[in-house]
Amino acid sequence: SKSELERMTRRFASEILPLIGPDQDIPAPDVYTDSQTMAWIMDTYSMMQGHTVPGVVTGKPISIGGSLGRAEATARGLVFVVEEACKLKKIPLRGASVAIQGFGNAGATAARLLFEKKAKIVALSDTRGGVTNPRGIDPIKALRYKERSGTVVGMPGASRISNEDLLTMKCDILVPSALENVITLSNAEAVKARIIAEAANGPTTPHADEILARRGITVLPDILANAGGVTVSYFEWVQNQEGLLWDSDEVNLRLQKIMVRAFHEMVDTMRKHHVPPRAGAMILGVSRVAEATLVRGLFP
Repeated sequence: SKSELERMTRRFASEILPLIGPDQDIPAPDVYTDSQTMAWIMDTYSMMQGHTVPGVVTGKPISIGGSLGRAEATARGLVFVVEEACKLKKIPLRGASVAIQGFGNAGATAARLLFEKKAKIVALSDTRGGVTNPRGIDPIKALRYKERSGTVVGMPGASRISNEDLLTMKCDILVPSALENVITLSNAEAVKARIIAEAANGPTTPHADEILARRGITVLPDILANAGGVTVSYFEWVQNQEGLLWDSDEVNLRLQKIMVRAFHEMVDTMRKHHVPPRAGAMILGVSRVAEATLVRGLFP
């Protein structure tokens, strides 16, 4: 029940109290947690501090210091990166065929945003299976159907497809946005997408990565492609610390600037070291941490 969830969340928050704070570790929602969970954690922490501390968590409700644009930030960041990758590979996003595995927050929002940019959503799936229509699926209608029936399977105007077949169907852009390790050694040779945009964490195994790179399929790695959510979490923290509330346009423009810059920095690193996208992103990330560590030195 909701009251049980609240009691469990507050007890957990009280136990990790010494570890969290606006200048320490800052929790944010993920699988099976949401803005309400964050509100309970923030309130528990604040009660123990004796005053309201909105910056202790991100992904909060707007009414208590959350950021506009946070709910769809992961998907919006992904779309910004996909747009840049399409330009690089000379694939027009308008009319590009897109298959999306996973129709939760990230997958459903990505489907809607890509649909708004005139991409053609040819397949969608959730935990119970998927649907496909080569002429395109309206993601808004799919979401409404899922809200009524609990799944996209069976929606009018689309035929059934399994999650496994969706991953290997012919399309321009594949968006795995559900579970990790879905593109593996056993199906990587069969993947027909030209771009894979990882909305989920770790959907591609290392062996599959090697195969995809050899086949010339561009994999936009999770640490770049789904970084929109944590980026807007940072924006939320900044707004909390400064007592500001940015409007949606400002949040989205700042997000676009960061995601586009990160994409091109990754591409520059790839070209410099002659490596695929994930290795480029990792080289860039690790080198920044290494540089900061060297500059700070060791204490004592």
